[in-house]
Parts: sequence; structure tokens; C-alpha cells
Amino acid sequence: MSSIPAFGIVFPTRFASPLRRALAVAATLACAAGALLGAAPAHAASLDSYVKAVTFDDDSAVRKDLAAGMDPNAVDEHGTPVLVLAARDKSDKVAALLIADPKINLEAGDSAGETALMFAALNGDLTLAQLLVDKGAEVNRKGWTPLHYAATNGHDDVARLLIDHSAYVDAGSPNGTTPLMMAARGDHLSTIRLLLDHGADLNAKNQIGLTALDFAKQYKAPDAIKDLTARTQQAPAGTEAQ
Repeated sequence: MSSIPAFGIVFPTRFASPLRRALAVAATLACAAGALLGAAPAHAASLDSYVKAVTFDDDSAVRKDLAAGMDPNAVDEHGTPVLVLAARDKSDKVAALLIADPKINLEAGDSAGETALMFAALNGDLTLAQLLVDKGAEVNRKGWTPLHYAATNGHDDVARLLIDHSAYVDAGSPNGTTPLMMAARGDHLSTIRLLLDHGADLNAKNQIGLTALDFAKQYKAPDAIKDLTARTQQAPAGTEAQ
């Protein structure tokens, strides 16, 4: 038995009588109208393709996805917001596009609570960090802060940007770790000096009683050990060394 396809529906050729042919035509037209009325947008993006475009910094694809109705605050399968993905993967063109969206949530974080500004700081991405700060991203937040992240990898330019926007230099992580301790851990001497120059407390201790110098010793950071030892010897306990 042969058949006639119409808009995805297969009609058997036994609909041969005038009445049945008319009914078949009517059904076909109704199906076509339904298909047109319920048609998806010209660029109906899937979440997977959207996320992939974000991670590959394909701003052209992301622009089309947003125009087609994709949420600038969408999350991937792990619950990570696309803006955080863009910052993490240094997809700066996409990040700028997302930041410009009026619906963007700059403070959305991943499962660990890490925001786009924190990743920009960790990566030393000054351009993105500046863009986020100018847009109103939170510089001071409870727990780990963007300044902790900048200090971890010794990104002085980002650290300076954050400090210039009132970042608290002695911010304490959930276990009391300060940005100075993270800079000492990584043996980032210039970052140590930058933080101390802006009032960081040399003698601050975390919850288990470790100072920045203790961090330097524990992680075998020679430059930090030398500098912090000299400063500790010069400054009485309980005071801030400059």
C-alpha cells in the first residue's frame, strides 16, 4: 500500500473517495496550521549548545541564543552559571555580552559559591575584573573574597583594583585565612608588599593559629619567609607591620 506524506503525517491512499479526500485535506491543513502556530523560534538554542558557545567564547552564537530567549543566568549540568563559566574559561567576549544583559546576576555563584569576579581575580583577568567592578559586582563578600583569589596567584594589578574599590585587606575566609596568608603561601613577594602597604595585619592568625609567616614556612616559600621574618622581627607582636 502506497502512501502520501504531508507535513510529517503519512496518509494512506485508501482515502480516495471525495469525502475522505476532503477530510484528509482538512486534516493536513489543520496540522500545517498547528505547526506554524506552534513553531519554535528561528534560533531555538539548546542549553548544551549555549554552554558550549560560552566556554569557547563564541559571542556571535551566544548573542543569537540570548536573542532567542536563553537566560543570561542559565546554569550548566553542574549548577554553574554561564557568567561564571565565561570568567573561569577566560571567555571575555561572552562575559562582556552577558554582563551587558539587564537581567544578569553578577553575584550568582557555582556550587562552591565562587562568583565571576572571583574567577577573574584568580586568572588575573584585569579587563574582566574591571568590567565586573564597574557594573557593580561585590568586592567584599562573606567568606572567601575576590582579593583572596587575586592574592593566591599573585595578581597585583587585580588586587590593586579591588583594594582601590574598598576591598577589605584582612578579609577572613571561613577558617580565618587572610589574603596575606594566601600571598605568602604562593611566595608572591610583590603581593605581600602590596597588601602590607595597604594595612594588612602581619600578625593576624587563622582559626588554628597560623600567621602569614607560618603559611610561608609550611609551603616552603623562600622569598616570603625572608621578607616576613624580617618584618616580624622589626614589628612588636600585636601591631601591623608596614
